[in-house]
Amino acid sequence: MDEVMTATDAGSLGGGNRALYGSPPSSHNLFPHNLPIFSAFLAFALAQFLKVFTNWYKEKRWDSKRMISSGGMPSSHSATVTALAVAIGLEEGAGAPAFAIAVVLACVVMYDASGVRLHAGRQAELLNQIVCEFPPEHPLSTVRPLRELLGHTPIQVAAGGVLGCVVAYLMRSTS
Repeated sequence: MDEVMTATDAGSLGGGNRALYGSPPSSHNLFPHNLPIFSAFLAFALAQFLKVFTNWYKEKRWDSKRMISSGGMPSSHSATVTALAVAIGLEEGAGAPAFAIAVVLACVVMYDASGVRLHAGRQAELLNQIVCEFPPEHPLSTVRPLRELLGHTPIQVAAGGVLGCVVAYLMRSTS
């Protein structure tokens, strides 16, 4: 007859849920402490918030829509993936497989932000200019313009990366 191990039996082996979930259950904390995810979300939120101010500095007008839009300074995508990778590196070490995965993910996201998405935005800008030159009777003259601010310049990507590193390091030092 096969034996079945119950949760009580597993808990009595000394590990409890620690072996399953990586950390002991905490009765005083509603959410488990997860430095990488908190660092990533905080870096994303800060980058989106900072876009309002960098947009004001550049264009001398307030635009709260920048908090929920893509593109601009700093790159929230870069800040998010960099904070995630750095936090994993700080917690698990640079030799951990999770760190390697996070670094590769960060490189792909940052390359995409400054490459593919940036050029797609530039193409949208050109297409919008072409459509504006159509005569009013042309069927495409009333088409809604394409979004032009999709990607990031390399400086915006780098600024997002630096923000992500700083957030992860500060989160680690305060925990």
